[in-house]
Amino acid sequence: MTTLTVGTGSANAALLGVGAYRPSALVPNDDLVEAIDSSDEWIQQRSGIRTRRFAGPEETVVSMSVAAAREALEHAGIAATQVDAVVVATVSHLVQTPSAATAIAHALGADHPAAFDISAACAGFCHGIALANDMVRGGSARHVLVIGVEKLSDITDPTDRGTAFIFADGAGAVVVGQSGHPGIGPVVWGSDGEHYDHIRTPDLRDLVAAGDLRLPCLSMKGSEVFRWASYAMAKVAQQAVDRAGITVDDLDCFIPHQANNRITDAMARAIRLPASVRIARDIVDAGNTSAASVPLALHRMIEDGDARSGDIALLIAFGAGLSYAAQVVTVP
Repeated sequence: MTTLTVGTGSANAALLGVGAYRPSALVPNDDLVEAIDSSDEWIQQRSGIRTRRFAGPEETVVSMSVAAAREALEHAGIAATQVDAVVVATVSHLVQTPSAATAIAHALGADHPAAFDISAACAGFCHGIALANDMVRGGSARHVLVIGVEKLSDITDPTDRGTAFIFADGAGAVVVGQSGHPGIGPVVWGSDGEHYDHIRTPDLRDLVAAGDLRLPCLSMKGSEVFRWASYAMAKVAQQAVDRAGITVDDLDCFIPHQANNRITDAMARAIRLPASVRIARDIVDAGNTSAASVPLALHRMIEDGDARSGDIALLIAFGAGLSYAAQVVTVP
């Protein structure tokens, strides 16, 4: 019997660099409240959001990703030609095919890497980290560029009181590569399809049949998502910590998906997060950027000095599907 040769990878993988792109237009709550008969106070109490950023016409899913990726590559000390795979998490690249990843790889000057998009909504970036970790350790890539990017302003209804103030735009990126020490813990991921329709866009066929040619906008059952995430995700967070072989007392940073400050607080209480652990609050000024929120929040914590190289951070994200993923990482 013929035996196939099996490729060998690195014993360990880690985050090597982080980058971000935030659109130029800063949008305060006061700019949105009239269309949804609301107030700045109501939005802040409900979500914690004060401002968010919306991308302009020239700021696309691809261009924002390229900018974030270039910073991540520079931080990692890696040339684009050393990237073996580009993984892009997004739900707002409004071209069904080809993928955004192929255009991004070309714009960066990468040397014919594998390039593909994944659709796991707000959990997509953490899914991408898990895939990149396995690729590097399995030997199919040495360096993987993982990007979370959204231009949700394109698919948000400004008159929808449940979503208009929540969603925003931006891109975050990391380089995952070989490491001399374990830098990415085992992923805990899954989905709860029983609640498949809690966050969704309409079927395009239904819109066309109805003669509605507007872009399909996101809708969300906010109360149901809040209850599910506040309690179900605490178990996932604890499992990720356990699988990494540490306790919550060993954590330096907690970087959850920036969905709602009240959800973040509920998870922190449920897992008995020590007061010494620094918690990402990027949502206050950036809104909910779906797949981009975790890398943007990590980047902000590094910029502000709240996350330092070598710190141990718990990442967790959850979103439409309902999909979720979490892992413990070492801050680059």
